[in-house]
Amino acid sequence: MDWLFYENVAIAAGYDVVCGIDEAGRGPLAGPVFAAAVILPKGHVIDGVNDSKKLSEKKREMLYDKIIDECVCWAVGSAGEKEIDEINILQATFLAMKRAADGLKIKPRLALVDGNRPPDLGDIDVKTVIKGDSKSASIAAASIIAKVSRDRYMLKMAQKYPQYQFEKHKGYGTKLHYEMIEKYGISDIHRISFLSKVINK
Repeated sequence: MDWLFYENVAIAAGYDVVCGIDEAGRGPLAGPVFAAAVILPKGHVIDGVNDSKKLSEKKREMLYDKIIDECVCWAVGSAGEKEIDEINILQATFLAMKRAADGLKIKPRLALVDGNRPPDLGDIDVKTVIKGDSKSASIAAASIIAKVSRDRYMLKMAQKYPQYQFEKHKGYGTKLHYEMIEKYGISDIHRISFLSKVINK
């Protein structure tokens, strides 16, 4: 498989700086949604990089350091649970992506974004790639940075709110998580808009 197909097409079309963008944490009941933007050196594929969902936690952690070492630049953005409740998860995801793109030290001309809905990144052009995290080297790198960044954040939240056992489910709607909500109620970092069934009980 050609991991650089989309990057090379963009470069051939005149885009000299291309970044990949992906998100992590659209589905959980608690915590922010994270996004990462990564610019790789032209023609460079980081060995072992793949869609973060296909990798073990240990492999993601190892690749996180490797990506940071080998990329041109990277940035992470997030949108919090209150923003998710106010503007909905899709718009909050786009906001996290914009914050990640804005955080890059080098401004890309084009962003390759995982999915089929383009975020507004201001004067950065956007090309969406469905299942981009398993097709594009820079989107796959971004997926790992976003996922590891969010998981690390949720481990900190596990220390702050130990009763919810966030270290086990990272905020996703597992049986254990619903049981903990049932027992302890809703915390400050829960997404109210995701918990209407629990609230209406």
